[in-house]
Amino acid sequence: MSKWMKYVFGGLAALGLIAAIVLGVSGYQLWQHDRTEQARTDAMSTAGRTVSAMFTYEPATVDTELVRAADGLTESFRNDYLQLIREAIAPGAKEKQLTVKATTQAEAVISADPDHAVVLLYLNQLTTSKDTPDGTTSGSRVRVSLDKSDDRWLVSQVTPV
Repeated sequence: MSKWMKYVFGGLAALGLIAAIVLGVSGYQLWQHDRTEQARTDAMSTAGRTVSAMFTYEPATVDTELVRAADGLTESFRNDYLQLIREAIAPGAKEKQLTVKATTQAEAVISADPDHAVVLLYLNQLTTSKDTPDGTTSGSRVRVSLDKSDDRWLVSQVTPV
């Protein structure tokens, strides 16, 4: 084999290696982008559903409704939330006969990666009680942090903004 042929084959091998690296990096970036987009969609859906459930209750079933909503929370946040239910929300709901219906009006992803997301929710709450049977409506914005655990998105924090 001539010296010239060795250079040609060496050049072709180098080009092949460079092409494989470029394709591998591009494929990884596309895969990561797809995972991030899926995370955005899943986290936004979970945030709206979970936070609405966290703020919706009736006096007769407040103990079971809000505990069920806590299944969508991370362990540390769940513990704090359940304590708040036991100490403040459930007793107040029963005493004042509060019925609260929270609905998500709008949602937007602030940031997301395949394992963590932050979502902004605009909520409306309709509250009725024995003192105000016609009810009052209030709006609020909350920043919701979510973490992926196994194949589930869990709310790790809800902060009013």
